[in-house]
Amino acid sequence: MIVDAPPAPTRRRVPIGTALCWVAVGPTAAWATVRLAGLDRGPLVQALAFTPYVAGWSVLALALTLALRRWWPAAVAALVAVALLAVVAPRALASPQPPATGPTIRLLTANLLAGAADTGALVELVRQHRVDVLTVQEFTPDAQASLDRLGLDRLLPYRQLNAHVGTPGSALYSRWPISDAGIRNNRGGWGFTQAYGTLAVPGGPPVRVESAHPAAPSALDQVGAWRADLVAQPPATPGGGLRILAGDFNSTLDHGPLRALLRTGYVDAADATGTGLTGTWGPYDGDLIPPVTIDHVLVDRRIAADGVTVFDLAGSDHRPVLATLRLPAA
Repeated sequence: MIVDAPPAPTRRRVPIGTALCWVAVGPTAAWATVRLAGLDRGPLVQALAFTPYVAGWSVLALALTLALRRWWPAAVAALVAVALLAVVAPRALASPQPPATGPTIRLLTANLLAGAADTGALVELVRQHRVDVLTVQEFTPDAQASLDRLGLDRLLPYRQLNAHVGTPGSALYSRWPISDAGIRNNRGGWGFTQAYGTLAVPGGPPVRVESAHPAAPSALDQVGAWRADLVAQPPATPGGGLRILAGDFNSTLDHGPLRALLRTGYVDAADATGTGLTGTWGPYDGDLIPPVTIDHVLVDRRIAADGVTVFDLAGSDHRPVLATLRLPAA
């Protein structure tokens, strides 16, 4: 008697549509996990700067799963999209401001790319927009001489300067007198410095302004310095004097160390005015890197942010940021 062998088990194939949906949803789910858990370590530090773009992709992934009627991937995609949009979308929405009734400050911050930026265009921005305070990063002796030659010394006569060849230099210019001024030396491998001082604003309380420039996480061996420099930034003093940090933070609002700094009592002016998704760095020189928002004006929570505008500046890889601020009454 011959007994037939049992049929070989067949492998269950995943439908192409289902596989496609998981391929679209999986990376966004992993990204949301890293972002929400604050796992910005190693190469993830650079990657997290592009979280707003991933949030946009998460919506497309959700639409794909719904169109193909793949309900389990759709459920995951919906959770991911909600999570990412919850942290990104508020940057495009203006938030209520504190009832500040003091004088207005127009503050401009600009990174000069080792002095290569168009100083004439920068002075014109100061003149045209009646800037009261200017913070500068990557400030060089040549840039200092050029700015004064173009009339910045007459527009903003008070200053705390630390010009250096290359990228370490920093500067603080003001329409009003500066006291208690100095230079902060960051410990990162880039050697960036930060000029600071307390401004005597007519009709308002004193306000301490600092030109912020933590290390850039441009390589894995710089991530530790980047984190250390951000941790060392002066915290807000909600129970004391007013502080403003303005400059190139080499961080977005998706980076944990910057969010920790905000929790000390600062508000990001662009975020508060609904312009927090405007890119301030890249693309430049034909590269394919999409713009990210790493230049910020952080203000004490008692200061109202009335508006933020981002400009182009020829010769620099950053875009200057102008914030119009109202101080509390003296």
